[in-house]
Amino acid sequence: MRLQKFLAHAGIASRRKSEELILQGQIKVNGSIVTELGSKVNPKEDVVTYKDRIVSKPEDKVYYMLNKPVGYVTTVKDEKDRKTVLDLLSSVEERIYPVGRLDADTSGLLLLTNDGDLTYLITHPKHEVEKTYIAQVDGVPGNKQLRQFREGLIIDNRKTSRAKIKILSTSKNKATLSITITEGRNRQVRRMCAAIGTPVLKLKRISIGNIKLNNLEKGQYRELTKSEIHYLKSL
Repeated sequence: MRLQKFLAHAGIASRRKSEELILQGQIKVNGSIVTELGSKVNPKEDVVTYKDRIVSKPEDKVYYMLNKPVGYVTTVKDEKDRKTVLDLLSSVEERIYPVGRLDADTSGLLLLTNDGDLTYLITHPKHEVEKTYIAQVDGVPGNKQLRQFREGLIIDNRKTSRAKIKILSTSKNKATLSITITEGRNRQVRRMCAAIGTPVLKLKRISIGNIKLNNLEKGQYRELTKSEIHYLKSL
C-alpha cells in the first residue's frame, strides 16, 4: 500500500495533506524518514510513525462462525491455561473475541468478531435474539414440565423469559429436546432443564437467530457471508 494512502486510511490527514507530510520529512517508516511519495508499506510488518507516535490503520471488521467442540472455554485467555476457542482460530490475523459464551461442556455454534456494536446487538437481552439448542436429557418431560419451561422458571430468584421447548425423540427414559431461549444467563439451558427434573446429558447450540450451524464440522470455522452479516446487523 502506498504510504500516503495508508496515512489517509489511518485518519492522519487527507491523501493530499499526507503527501505534504511525507515531502516535509515528518513521516518515518521503521525508524527512517521517508520523503518519496511512491514509497510503499506493509501495514502488518512496517512500523509507521508521525511525530514519534505509531500510526495504525483501523482494523477491518471480521465475522466468523465456529463449531465449538466440548472441552474449549469461551474466552480470549484462560488463567488456568485451558484450551480456548481462539486456539481453533489461530490463523486469523485480526484480534477477535467470542460473541457471548458457551460452557466448556457445551458444543456448537459460536460467533467471533471484532465488531463491538454487533456483539452488543446479539448479546443484550432487550434485543431478544433467539438461540436454539439440541439437548439430550435424562428423563422425559411431561406436559406440566413443558408448560413450566415455556412460561418461565425461577433461577437465582428471577424468572426466566418465555422459552420454546419441543420433544424431538425419546429412548430408554431419555429425551432429545429442541430448546430456544432469548436470554444468556450462566448455564441457563442446563439449569432450566434441571429445574424441571430432566438434567442435561449433552448440549449443542445449532442457531443464533437465522444463523445456522448446518453441516460445519466440529472444530472448524468459516467467515460469515455478506447476507448473514447484513441479517445480524438488522436485528
